[in-house]
Amino acid sequence: MSATHNVTELLAQWANGDEQALNDLTPIVYKELRQLAAAYLRKEQQGHTLQPTALVHEAYLRLVDQKNPNFQNRSHFFGVAARLMRQILVDHARRRHAAKRAAVSVPLESAVSFENERSGDLLALDRGLNELEKFDPRKCKAVELRYFVGLSMEEIAQTLAVSEITVRRDLRMAEVWLQNQIEGG
Repeated sequence: MSATHNVTELLAQWANGDEQALNDLTPIVYKELRQLAAAYLRKEQQGHTLQPTALVHEAYLRLVDQKNPNFQNRSHFFGVAARLMRQILVDHARRRHAAKRAAVSVPLESAVSFENERSGDLLALDRGLNELEKFDPRKCKAVELRYFVGLSMEEIAQTLAVSEITVRRDLRMAEVWLQNQIEGG
């Protein structure tokens, strides 16, 4: 059985109240969540106070602390996890830079990479994504799945139930739109 199918099956069982499914799911998704968190923080400046394990634990606690989990499949689960990690990182950046809230003009890849103390960039990116979500939720979701979860174009297309060409077009448009939002402050 493929890992994707197994995760999807366990998510469905958990949604139906099977606590053992959650116990079986935990080690499978924990490793992927840990890799995702480590990738986010790998390029962060030395001595960063938020560690990948803490990011994973916080996101995981929020994921499993739901009364009625309703994850459609593996991609949906990791999409929600990516959004939670983004929220946790943004909250962390806000606390660290409460006095430095000015938007900074940077490419999307740089803002997501956390290079050279990019917490201000992450805040600007978060504001941009929140605005994009109001304007076009699908494009916002595509950005999250690509840059925060690291899904392939094919996986994003499956998750959003659109073609890969549509995903590519959505990402190009979203990147330009976000760049304008971030530059415009």
